[in-house]
Amino acid sequence: MAQQANMGELLSMLDSPVLSVRDDVTAVFKENLSSDRGPMLVNTLVDYYLETSSQPVLHILTALQEPHDKHLLDKMNEYMGKAASRLPTLSLLGHVVRLQPSWKHKLSQAPLLPSLLKCLKVDTDVIVLTTGVLVLITMLPMIPQSGKQHLHDFFDIFGRLSSWCLKKPGHVTEIYLVHLHASVYALFHRLYGMYPCNFVSFLRSHYSMKENLETFEEVVKPMMEHVRIHPELVTGSKDHELDPRRWKRLETHDVVIECAKISLDPTEASYEDGYSVSHQISARFSHRSADVAAGSCADTQDSCGSTTSTPHSSSRLTLLNTPGQLPQTLSSPSTRLLTEPPQVWCQAASLLSPLLAGEADCSGQM
Repeated sequence: MAQQANMGELLSMLDSPVLSVRDDVTAVFKENLSSDRGPMLVNTLVDYYLETSSQPVLHILTALQEPHDKHLLDKMNEYMGKAASRLPTLSLLGHVVRLQPSWKHKLSQAPLLPSLLKCLKVDTDVIVLTTGVLVLITMLPMIPQSGKQHLHDFFDIFGRLSSWCLKKPGHVTEIYLVHLHASVYALFHRLYGMYPCNFVSFLRSHYSMKENLETFEEVVKPMMEHVRIHPELVTGSKDHELDPRRWKRLETHDVVIECAKISLDPTEASYEDGYSVSHQISARFSHRSADVAAGSCADTQDSCGSTTSTPHSSSRLTLLNTPGQLPQTLSSPSTRLLTEPPQVWCQAASLLSPLLAGEADCSGQM
C-alpha cells in the first residue's frame, strides 16, 4: 500500500507546475525504466495517462525503448478491447507512431494491429473511426510489408467507411462525417500509392456490385479524379507490390513521398522533384477550407465545444481543441514528410492540407 501511495505521489509530481520538480521526477521514472525490465511501471504509466492525459507521462511513454515497447503495445492492446478506453488509447498510439520509434517495425507483428483493424471494421463511433483511420494511415508507410497479411482488411475498411460517407447515419453529427470523409480520402491516397494493382482490382470488384454503385459515383469516383495513373499499374503486378523485397530498399519517408507523387490534389502538391502546383490554387483551397471549418464549428457547437455528455466527452473535447493531440504534422522539416494528417476535429476541411502537403510535399490522374 505504501509503495502504491508513493507511486501515486510521484505520478502527481510529474504534473507539478515547477519545472525542476517535473524534470527530477521524470529522471526518476526513466532511471527505473532502465533498470526494471518488467511491465509493471509501463502499465502504471499507461493507466495514469489514459486517466489524466498527462503530457509529461506522454513524453515518457513515447520515448520508451526495448524491451518496454512490448509492454506498451500489449497494454494498449488490452485497452483497445474496451469501448470506453478505445479513443484515448488510439490517441496515445497515434502519438507513439508519429515519432517513429526505433522498434516501429514490430508494429506489423504486434496484436495491437489486428485490434486496430477490427475496431475499424466493426466500431460505430465516428470519432473513434476517424482517429483510427488516421493512425492506420500513419502506420502503413512504417510497416508496408504488412500488406501481405492484412491487405484485405485495409480494403474492407476503406469499403466500409466510404459507404458511411454516403449513408450518413442519422445519429452522427454532420461535422464528424466531414472529418471521416476527409480521413477516408487520405486512406484512399495511401492505399492507391502503396498497393495500386491490388487496390484497383479491389475497387473494380467491390464497386461493380449493384449495391455499391452509388457509393462509387458519389464518394470514390471523385477521389479518383485527384490522382495520376500509377506507374506500377503499367510496370508492376499484384504480387510484386506485396513482395517484401520491394519495401526493403525504402525508408518510411520514401514510401510517403512515393504516395504523394501520384496525387493531383493541391493540398498534396510538391514543390520538389519537378512537381509544382500554383500557389494561387493552394491559397484558394486553403481559404475555402478555413471558411468551411469556421462555419462548421460555428454551426455545430455540440460537436466542437458543447458540454453535452457522451462517454468520454471530456477526452473527446480535449482531442478536439488541444494543440499537440493526434493527428498533427511533425515540426522538424526533415520529419514533416513522414507521417500523418494534422488536427482534424474542429478544422474540418483544413484536415487534408497539412496531411498531404506536410506529409511529403510531392504531387500525384487516374
